[in-house]
Amino acid sequence: MVIEKSVLPDKFSAGPHGLGDPEDKTLRKVEKEVLIPKLMREKARAEKCIKEVADFNQCCLDSSIFMVVKCREENSIMKSCLTSWYQNDDFKKLCTEEYLKERSEYRKSGVKKSVRRA
Repeated sequence: MVIEKSVLPDKFSAGPHGLGDPEDKTLRKVEKEVLIPKLMREKARAEKCIKEVADFNQCCLDSSIFMVVKCREENSIMKSCLTSWYQNDDFKKLCTEEYLKERSEYRKSGVKKSVRRA
């Protein structure tokens, strides 16, 4: 069996499944600017601003097409909560570490998180 050399740098093509070095902690531009902020948004909505998001969603459900006018206050409260978490450096570090852990696990196993069984 002949192993073909990839045109990608070793840190992106090495590892047990050819998915990259599991121990590599460097981040690509797309990870810094897209994937980690996406994780921050999801975590802030699901874990940090639960009440604010729920209040805004309930207001929207109750107001139907008038939600743009009726839910301004709830929307601004929710936005300020989410923004405070997006600007929190400790929260960003936590999300970055979580992302790197998931990426390392994927590179080791070759199985994405949503498919992996706990």
